Amino acid sequence: MKPSLIVHGGAWTIPAEARVDCRAGCRRALEAGWKALQAGGTALDAVEAAIVVLEDDPVFDAGIGSHLNRDGKVQLDAIVMQGTLAAGAVAAVERIRNPISLARRVMEQSDHMMLVGAGAEQFGLERGMTLCAPNELILERERKAWLRCVSSDGHRSGHHFGEQSGTVGAVAMDTNGNIAAGTSTGGTCCKLPGRVGDSPLIGCGCYADAEAGGVSCTGWGEAVMKIMMAKTATDFLRTGVGPRLSAMDAANAALDVLQRRTHGTAGLILLDRNGEPGFAFNTPDMAYGYTTDEGFVVHV
Repeated sequence: MKPSLIVHGGAWTIPAEARVDCRAGCRRALEAGWKALQAGGTALDAVEAAIVVLEDDPVFDAGIGSHLNRDGKVQLDAIVMQGTLAAGAVAAVERIRNPISLARRVMEQSDHMMLVGAGAEQFGLERGMTLCAPNELILERERKAWLRCVSSDGHRSGHHFGEQSGTVGAVAMDTNGNIAAGTSTGGTCCKLPGRVGDSPLIGCGCYADAEAGGVSCTGWGEAVMKIMMAKTATDFLRTGVGPRLSAMDAANAALDVLQRRTHGTAGLILLDRNGEPGFAFNTPDMAYGYTTDEGFVVHV
């Protein structure tokens, strides 16, 4: 099989001053994931490599760039899933720089699919990960935005850089035809402590099935969860559920369901079981990129 990779850096209103950085970040993620695939790595290796780059890039709301919650803390969520239906997820972690790597460990080294909070962090420590101090994940940009919110009469979107930014993800297919998907986020700004959105939930923010394809979503989590958008998109790719749609048509069909049933805003990327990319969003912008025979295509 021809390997394939698609990544996203969130569906939101991207400020003009952030466009160059968003484009560069998506390209670096593609380069990292593609390097893994070209070296003979698995689809899961590529997904992890790409998302680690996005988590380490402060322009995105994942890992080091994450929004603060109501109490001024960063709480991170992530998931990985393979076409075999194996999956691992973490939620509300505060001392993990790269939650996507912890989610992979949950999948591969535990009997569980999701771990949260301190328990997830302890599991990571026991599996060789290094914990960071919670304040190491806090950017001065986000701390200032949070202070404006708590010192005024409440949260205001205008206080935040990319207030609706959030969630990064990747979907890959390797030379053996294996497919994997992953999603990682810092969540919404000024969210309640303990709030978990769609991103780490199987079928909502992420899904992968060898019989259909793989999906990573981004956007308003409370709406995405209501229609299980990742699973909905995957079902549009599946033979036997109805007429199997193309990758682009499946992405748009899933977004149409979201709009019709919830009036929510979101975006998604996907690969079908042949590695063809699809994407759709109803926000002003979405940062995304994918591989082609000619190289990388990046849109912001």
